[in-house]
Amino acid sequence: MVSVRSVVDRVGPTLLHAVYLPADCPAVADVVIAEPGATGHLGAGDLVLAVAAGKPEEASALIEAGAKHGSAAVLAKPPLVGRPALRRAAERAGIGLIEVHAATSWAQLVWLLRTVLDAIADESEPLENGEEGNAGDLFQLADAVASVVDAPVTIEDTNSRVLAYSERQDLTDPARVATIMGRRIPDDVLTRFRSRGVFRDLSKGRQTIFVPGQRDGTLPRLIVPIRMGGELLGSMWAVVAGPVADERAAAFADTAPVVALHLLRRRAHADVRRRASAELLRALLRGELGTRKAVAELDLADEPHRVVVIETTAGETVDGEGLRLALLERISHGIGRRFTAAEDGGLLYAVVADSGRTSAWAQLRDALAGIPSGRKTGALRAAAGSAAPLGELARSRRQAEETLGLLRAGVLDTKVPCFEEVWTELALHRAATAAQAAGITELGPLDAIRAYDTANATDYVETLFEWLRHPGDPRAAAKALRIHPNTLRYRMRKLLDIVPLDLDHPDVRLALLSQLIALRWA
Repeated sequence: MVSVRSVVDRVGPTLLHAVYLPADCPAVADVVIAEPGATGHLGAGDLVLAVAAGKPEEASALIEAGAKHGSAAVLAKPPLVGRPALRRAAERAGIGLIEVHAATSWAQLVWLLRTVLDAIADESEPLENGEEGNAGDLFQLADAVASVVDAPVTIEDTNSRVLAYSERQDLTDPARVATIMGRRIPDDVLTRFRSRGVFRDLSKGRQTIFVPGQRDGTLPRLIVPIRMGGELLGSMWAVVAGPVADERAAAFADTAPVVALHLLRRRAHADVRRRASAELLRALLRGELGTRKAVAELDLADEPHRVVVIETTAGETVDGEGLRLALLERISHGIGRRFTAAEDGGLLYAVVADSGRTSAWAQLRDALAGIPSGRKTGALRAAAGSAAPLGELARSRRQAEETLGLLRAGVLDTKVPCFEEVWTELALHRAATAAQAAGITELGPLDAIRAYDTANATDYVETLFEWLRHPGDPRAAAKALRIHPNTLRYRMRKLLDIVPLDLDHPDVRLALLSQLIALRWA
């Protein structure tokens, strides 16, 4: 069963926007193009494309006909879809109404929607050889594009990562060779192109961008942005000998819509895999997934792993979700085996190997510790549970969440703490929580001391705590309080005047210390 909402979400807000979706919207079965003046071909669960509807009354009639045949939704473009009368018609008929981006080709949308429907239907089936959707076709397409422009070509995503490349790369320059070898444009080359305004021109939507050769031997480039419905999906880079004739450059640019379809199909398949992987990981962290399936489906080695929980807070320029996505992108490269992570309840959970044969946990910890926090970009907290077999990761998750709680409370100053390293703080916190629940702070003279502090702006509770924590060492206690030892002795004399206490009795000292720990740590 494929819902209209899931189809809209998979295609993405760049191309589709749900204007109205009834609560009982039928499941999607197919995609059909509404023929002018004929609606008999509409069926149950259809996504009906209002290609021929040019007037509000024609669109309203199509909505009524679609509802009569049990169709799932009608898709239309602005300005037609923005008419209030159209939404009212959809609400009366009980059928979904979806807005299609004005620049989207109907033919491309049909292909994309059917690809998404196929991907969702095949969600439980793994892709062959573990490859992302249509990877082999993308390399063949790169060869075809290269023949059009008569130059070796790379197809790259918006992060300058190489998705596919054509033949004849041996005729290029060292920068292109390094790009192919590293599967992305090297940082120094990227900086040079950025300084020449290449990426600024890409974002502006120019059809072709010519970059002359450089003194270091870098050959000229002819670059074409890959767009769909106004969204930049990537770019194609051809290494050329010099300026390209207008006809050939135009032919090169004309291949971009075809490549865009392949990139969208690739993204749909990748999204299906990510969602399936995330759901499996959440099941593993709940203790509902066996070791054998975790090894097979999540590509995890049967060795100890840690659960790392990451909490992000929004900044002035980056929201919490955006920071989590950027964080996942940054830390998921080069961390041992394939990185496995999923969101759950606004937190990011990562599972990383930690055994004598791998340093993946150490690499991840360093990567997290090296990510700066700021008022504009937001901040993160991260904590790890202890290493555990795959079948016991639910325990590691609980430990990671408990350690994160100490970070939130401000009682840890470690950048990325792990459970076994902060056992003293955890022991005190657990003891304090239990003691607080038992009401031990209500016993004895502690309430009287706290009331005196409140009424007289004194600090006898804190003084007593440090005095008990440093038995027989008033200098250490005074240092913790940032006062002179004589001041400490004076305070203790005054305290005993206010509340008589037998501090020579070990049980009295132990009871007071237990109460004060409960106040401080619970």
